[in-house]
Amino acid sequence: MARYPGLTLRILADRQPAMGPGKARLVAAIDATGSISAAARAMGMSYRRAWQLVDALNESFSQPVVLTATGGRRGGGASVTPFGRQLIRRYRVMEDKASTAIAANLAEFSTHLRKPAGKHKSR
Repeated sequence: MARYPGLTLRILADRQPAMGPGKARLVAAIDATGSISAAARAMGMSYRRAWQLVDALNESFSQPVVLTATGGRRGGGASVTPFGRQLIRRYRVMEDKASTAIAANLAEFSTHLRKPAGKHKSR
């Protein structure tokens, strides 16, 4: 479920998305599960795609966002760095500020949108 229906905040670096709602959710899921594969499953995402996003995150920022450990006797794992947690907190603050700043505009704009098909009364 989207955090703010109608609002998507993406932070770009050199015209490429450095952080957005999907990456923020993935980092939070990795933090909760300690695993890229478990986080991907929880989000309905392929493991490969999750790895690509983690790699893109780590390449976009000056410090690692997620650290990984390869498998072995106890298996691998992943952990979100303190820097990664800080990024997610800051991203959420920006989402909140952006949502608050445009709430009235979004409400007015939304009055012009079509209602979802399931919301119409049939005659």
